[in-house]
Amino acid sequence: MATDFSKNAVERPEPYKADVKGSIPSWLQGTLLRNGPGIFSLGDTTYNHWFDGMAIMYSFAFKAGEMTHRSRFLRGDTYKANMAANRIVVSEMGTMAFPDPSNNLIAKAITFLNHTVPDFTDNGASNFIKYGNDYYATSETNYICKIDPVTLETQEKVDYMKYLPVNLASSHPHYDKEGNAYNFGTSVAEKGKTKYILFKVPEVSEKAKGKNVPALKNVEPFKLDILKMATAYMRGVNWASCLKFCPEENTLIHLIDRKTGKEVETKYYTGAMVVYHHVNAFEDDSHVIFDVIAYNDNSLYDMFYLSKLRENIGFCDESYSKPSYRRFALPIHSDKGIVVGEDLVKLKYTSASAVKEKEGKIMCQAEMLCEGFELPRINYDFNSKMHRFVYGNCVEESPLAKQIGKFDTETKEMLYWNEDNCWPSELVFIPRPNGGSEDDGVVLTSVMNSNPGQSGFILILDGRTFKEVARAYVNTELHKDMHGFFIPQGN
Repeated sequence: MATDFSKNAVERPEPYKADVKGSIPSWLQGTLLRNGPGIFSLGDTTYNHWFDGMAIMYSFAFKAGEMTHRSRFLRGDTYKANMAANRIVVSEMGTMAFPDPSNNLIAKAITFLNHTVPDFTDNGASNFIKYGNDYYATSETNYICKIDPVTLETQEKVDYMKYLPVNLASSHPHYDKEGNAYNFGTSVAEKGKTKYILFKVPEVSEKAKGKNVPALKNVEPFKLDILKMATAYMRGVNWASCLKFCPEENTLIHLIDRKTGKEVETKYYTGAMVVYHHVNAFEDDSHVIFDVIAYNDNSLYDMFYLSKLRENIGFCDESYSKPSYRRFALPIHSDKGIVVGEDLVKLKYTSASAVKEKEGKIMCQAEMLCEGFELPRINYDFNSKMHRFVYGNCVEESPLAKQIGKFDTETKEMLYWNEDNCWPSELVFIPRPNGGSEDDGVVLTSVMNSNPGQSGFILILDGRTFKEVARAYVNTELHKDMHGFFIPQGN
């Protein structure tokens, strides 16, 4: 059954008790936040790309075997400006907002200048980030919006550049067991140079608890074609078109010591690839192992232009380059005495290689664990530790998943769940308190449901068997979203 991915969402800010089928585990206590594009057309204007839609946030709160749902649009400056004008007036990555034809020349000139040195959107439709005790809706610009994780009300717009020089920042931070957040951003033409900045946002100290001080205040800072970006508006193209993929160039892998904040001297390389999502990384026997979902080209972004989604070109499209789950092994032991051409990887459980080349360079080749797998999530208690199981979306034929899976990195076996006319989102694994194994817990996913007379629902699967435990119907449509964050009760 056809699904319209460009249909505008309707928010429901008041909590609604879901209709539960099956039995939600009593130990599952907390709130799943999810985020994604929700408004695609306004007045006589329409976004070009699905990623550009104005953000809608969803909350699914679990308590005592029940679930309540609510949703609310992110009311940042982008939302307010667009709504006030009843048209799209703030540009996004895939959609340039050109002046209203009725505007005078001065207004048009101001719009042009704003796009030459771009002041990016605060439309945080990609994910949620936790910095200290605060939660933020984020995309990948320098703006994030602080939100109330209970009511989903938008509270405050925050500019990264107030704390460190980044024009763009990832929406996929990682957290260590102490609660510190690690992220990276891009500094565009700072002092004439473009560079990456890795930064750490420390957990709130005992001394600072109770004080209204943003955790970003204590931040620790550890290839875009700039000319094309500056002239994109004048040339009538979007910023996404300025991104350039160079298949003939190698990928440089940076390895940074968390304790010192310094990069290791060894230079690691691999072939050209595009990576949107990391799985995990851990150390083992003088090696750093890291798993990523990688593509051979940058065609994925183009698959989400709304014109393609409406034509269903994204389904079984010959131009679709499916991703692969790749494992890299970086040797961190000394290579003294190792001759050029020798493989430095000594681990028995992976076929990944790291061959010494001239001038001390190490050329790395990944082990391909599986293909057609995206949006990977693990039991986050195993973050930075050796993991076995990964939960994700099966995207063999299309980036729009109709099937989800549990992948075993040891046996290479996959367990599946699917249902007719249902579109599951990214999975989130919640470990059972004091669980006995890595996969002892449940997996949550929000599901778009296009079956007649049925609403969207939250699906709860057993983390071990990948069988359905329960589902909670929300009596409204759920739209395709991007990413989510689970907040345990009391956190």
